[in-house]
Amino acid sequence: MAETEPVVVTIAMDFSDEIVAELRELSPRLQIERHFPTVAPDVIARTEVLYTTGYFPEPEQAPKLRWIQMNSAGVNHALHHPVMRAEDIVVTTTSGIHASNMAQYCLMAMLMFNYQMRLAFELQGRAEWPDEPHRVFTPVDMDRRTVGIVGYGSIGRELARLCSMIGMTVLASKRDISNTAESNAFVLPDIGDPRGDIPDRIYPAATIASMAKDSDYLVVTAPLTAATEHLIDDEVLSAMKETAVLINVARGAIVDEKALITALSSGQIAGAALDVFEEEPLPGSSPLWNLDNVIITPHLSGFTRDYHDKAALVFKENLRRYLENRPLLNQMDRSRGY
Repeated sequence: MAETEPVVVTIAMDFSDEIVAELRELSPRLQIERHFPTVAPDVIARTEVLYTTGYFPEPEQAPKLRWIQMNSAGVNHALHHPVMRAEDIVVTTTSGIHASNMAQYCLMAMLMFNYQMRLAFELQGRAEWPDEPHRVFTPVDMDRRTVGIVGYGSIGRELARLCSMIGMTVLASKRDISNTAESNAFVLPDIGDPRGDIPDRIYPAATIASMAKDSDYLVVTAPLTAATEHLIDDEVLSAMKETAVLINVARGAIVDEKALITALSSGQIAGAALDVFEEEPLPGSSPLWNLDNVIITPHLSGFTRDYHDKAALVFKENLRRYLENRPLLNQMDRSRGY
């Protein structure tokens, strides 16, 4: 790419006028256009950079396309599109912008189970004050609890920071334990664990059951790939304590839902907080709806009112890097699927 050549950037989503204006101020070389919800054939034919949430052209429709910036951290839902598999097109994600709110959701879920808030809400609904409430509600000091984090990316690292601040023991698992530092990833300022120093122990992915055995809360924050589908299976669930809680904010298919329902129904584990499911929306026929030891939310942990502003931070930095021929942040590794 010549350093004076114009770069046609198509934003196929509803960024605000203010965000689009800020992006245009980066360089006069950028020809930024917003086309939402549809992108005309003549527009995508001259597009070099595409920011998208759900629109993906066929490769022959976009001969000049060199970079796709996704509006999500996960890419599993888009990998079936041929353009995502084109080796001459770089794909980047917004990984890192969800770290704060998703980590806070996980901590909230831990505290809700520790303080038995489902029971408290039920009693409130019946206007009922229990006899001897100190015997009904028996929380354990959180600094005596252990969290096991499955997948030590930006969300897991921020959760580790929050948990360590309240004195919890932090365990983590990751695909490659030889390198614990984050590299070439977008990180919001003053959060997370960039160097990977917080966990008391780090486990290879193949030994998650060992980590689960020592965890009071097992939190899933890993990406969904062929290697992580049903990673949390009957073996892992069987290894968990009867008092332990599973929390999943990643992708539903990482957990074997049938095995989880059995574990919850039988008392094999104490409970689960689930924001994601193998089928979404979660069917009304799912037994999960009727279990009193489950907290269900409709895939909301990654949402925030500031989502677009945070996503624009990633895009702006990557646009700068693109213009300067520097490596982009959050590049998808096709061999890994994320």
